[in-house]
Amino acid sequence: MVQSSVERLLAQLSQGKPIQGVLLLGRDTFLRDLCRKKLIDALVDEATRDWAVSRFSAKEDSADAVLGQAQTLPMLAPRQVVFWSDLEVLERLGEDSRKAVVTRLEEYLQDPAPFSTLVLEAENLDARMNLFKLLSEKVLVVGCELPGELEGRVELAAAMTEQMAGGLQLEIDGDAAQELAERTNAGLARMQSEMEKLAAFVGDRRKITRADVEALVVPDQRYTVWQLSEMLASGKRDKAMVFLENLLREGEQAVGVLGAIAWMYRKLIEVQDLRPGAQVFDAVRLGMRKETAELALKYAPRIPRKQLLRGLADLAEADSRLKSGVASPGAVMEFLVARLTSRPDAAVTAKI
Repeated sequence: MVQSSVERLLAQLSQGKPIQGVLLLGRDTFLRDLCRKKLIDALVDEATRDWAVSRFSAKEDSADAVLGQAQTLPMLAPRQVVFWSDLEVLERLGEDSRKAVVTRLEEYLQDPAPFSTLVLEAENLDARMNLFKLLSEKVLVVGCELPGELEGRVELAAAMTEQMAGGLQLEIDGDAAQELAERTNAGLARMQSEMEKLAAFVGDRRKITRADVEALVVPDQRYTVWQLSEMLASGKRDKAMVFLENLLREGEQAVGVLGAIAWMYRKLIEVQDLRPGAQVFDAVRLGMRKETAELALKYAPRIPRKQLLRGLADLAEADSRLKSGVASPGAVMEFLVARLTSRPDAAVTAKI
């Protein structure tokens, strides 16, 4: 089964369609929290949630305990939701134990309890292993991860502001949502925080405009990916490693950072293809904001095209490794930065 978007899950819940099993797959904590809340709101009456919502973790709880609960009729409630998080732990079990868990899950999913919705959660699962293959066939797989490419992340994050605004009894203009997503680098947790500030700012007006966002939300420029341009071009490996560490410590996901770097590399190549003497409006037509276009025009002439093309190949290789479910995404990113700063021709670029 192809991964469903969060929006599709929300639409299905709003239509009252029954869901017997869901896999929330991805590292974005905001999206996973949103899905949990919407599942509970849609499936369990508020008065019964103390006993009709159960939470388990694969770090501590066995499949028998989880599925036993799912097969137990909830007290004084027509339906229950059973959460089982940290499923990636199961992939690290011994072969016999892992097979036993998959067999137990398969038995349940062939005939799921009609009064239960089983919600499984994992940051990442290896698509080659039987656990993922089983779940992709038997439950709704919801990708709780923003796209790796910056443009796609911003687009989805902007769309998610409607959910955020609705939760605060607010309306938000489309261009205001776009501006908020761009100013926060599509960071959903920060967007939620800024939305709460905006709610207080607009007061009884209850509608957020682009002018409100521009007045209140400070652009997140502390660790902009464009700072990497000079580091990668001049081979400043130590500085680039510190930059990467800061990004990950601030909560950015490795796949998102990689996607942003790849997007930047492609935009630098596109700018190099512009006519001599190109202006900011020429770069804006390539799908960048004015501020980003100015940076692209500044850096593009100073990084050799060969370096950019080789970098794209390294980025594609790193992306493949991340998506294969490696245990340490941070290590993949460190190796990537080492590759991107090791080009022999990097030193001949002009100093920025």
